[in-house]
Order: sequence, then C-alpha cells, then structure tokens
Amino acid sequence: MIELLLLAPEEAVETVTDALIDELGALSASVEDADADTDAEQALFGEPGMPAPAGGWKRSRIVALFANDQAATEASTLLLAQDWAKDVALVAMRPVAEQDWVRLTQSQFAPVEIALGFWIVPSWHEVPAGAQRVIRLDPGLAFGTGTHPTTRMCLRWTARQAPALAPRWTRVLDYGCGSGILAIGAALHGAGRIDAVDIDPAAVEATRANAAANKVSVNAGLPELAQGQYPLVFANILATPLKLLAPLLCSHVAAGGHLVLAGILERQTEELKAAYAPWLTLQVDDRDDGWVLMTGAMA
Repeated sequence: MIELLLLAPEEAVETVTDALIDELGALSASVEDADADTDAEQALFGEPGMPAPAGGWKRSRIVALFANDQAATEASTLLLAQDWAKDVALVAMRPVAEQDWVRLTQSQFAPVEIALGFWIVPSWHEVPAGAQRVIRLDPGLAFGTGTHPTTRMCLRWTARQAPALAPRWTRVLDYGCGSGILAIGAALHGAGRIDAVDIDPAAVEATRANAAANKVSVNAGLPELAQGQYPLVFANILATPLKLLAPLLCSHVAAGGHLVLAGILERQTEELKAAYAPWLTLQVDDRDDGWVLMTGAMA
C-alpha cells in the first residue's frame, strides 16, 4: 500500500478529503496538525454540548492510503489539477510498512477488571485467574468495550448493587445499548427479561451477536421494543439527548425502580438534575476521569 501525504489549509480540508474518498479511490484519509510538536501546535477540542471543532487545522497534513503506487499517482495528479486545490501541496508518496494489523489491534485491548471477580475479556485472551463473571467482548462497530469511563461506571454500579437488588430486576431496559455490554452485565448478575434498544440497526445486531457469544438472553431491537415499566433502566448516551429523553426514560421506570444515566461530564450535573427534577431526584453516584454516573429512584 502507498501513503499520499498532502499539506492543505483549513478551508480546503473537507473538500480534499471528500474528493480523495468519494472520487479518487483512497482507502482512507486522516487529518493531522501539520504543526504538531512545535510552538505553533493548535489544540482542537470536541465535547458534548459544545460547538463542533473545526474540520482541520490552519495547516493540515492529510494522509491518504491507496492500494498501489499507480492509484496514488493518478489521484494526486487529478487532485492537484483542480482549481480549488491551488493551495494544496504534495509532500510525499511512500510505501506503508507491512504490519500484522490484527495483532496490533488486539494488543490495544487487554482484559479489564470492572469489580472484584467481574471482568471484560476479548475473545483472544485467556480468562484471568479468579474471574467469576466474564463478559466476552471484542471491539466492533457499536460503542461499548468497557474501556470508556461511562461504561465502566455503569457496570460497576451493576456489580455493586446486584447482591441486594438483582431479585427485583425482573425487567431491565438498556436504552441506547451500543454493543449490548450493559445488558449483558445485568444478565450475568441475575436480571430477568432484558430489553436493549438503539436507533442504530448495527448496534442492535452487535447486541444480539454479543449476547449469543456470552450465552445470555437479551431482546434487542429499535426503540419501539421498549414497552411498559422496568425496575431498572440504563441510558449511557450523552448529556444533550439524555435531557431530551427525560420524559420518555422516566415513563419507563417502575415505582421503586432505578434510573442509571451515564455519558455526562462533571460540569453537566446540574443541567441533568434540573431536566429530571419533575420526575425524580438525580444524584452523582460515581466519578471517573471527568465523567459522572447519575442515578435516581422513582417514588
């Protein structure tokens, strides 16, 4: 494979990357700060509820991957001939070193201990000694591998509360299920019927596959699958959709049941408390790396 390295101003980044992917046959295209590791380095931040960051840096380095030298050469020739590409410069074309990408990817995902004896273990790893409950989960298209603080906090809550509350979890709703990891965690801790819903059909399929791999029963589907009330409702999304979903999520929490919310930054706690105040009182139950877990009980 061949890497094509281009230098482009911020205003041209989106046009160049779209052309590379949609018209010129690039297998991938990534954007980097051309001034990284210098005094001119520019930080771009993107956080939930904040304006989206710029699509590139003032001086952006675009790295495009092509199947062979001919494809890269043709793409760069056509690209640089366009009127809108007058400020785009070709930096280099170079072969990509051969790597075992499978092993490289696998090395980035090690077993994660959520609580004493409760582990998330990728399929290529041995189960750690002393593990009593294990979620077998590989990284995929849907969010939720156990490495993100929001997922870890939800699973920690499940492990911490299950000894006392699991007999009451006759029905559980995982709203915005992603990979299905929270639903699987609840099943492993003794929950009854579990409904896992998501607006993304890929997440629904991932949840079904992951539940089958872990030999647990989870009903996965689109949001209309969620019907009635549940003693336990999870929603690990982001603060803005959580605020919009407050009436819906609260309508699904049974009397005496618990609502567990994640995807919330510490600075957003008061907003969430206010949004849910008409139905229940939220409190911060856990903190991890700038994120919080908020829970509430329905009267």
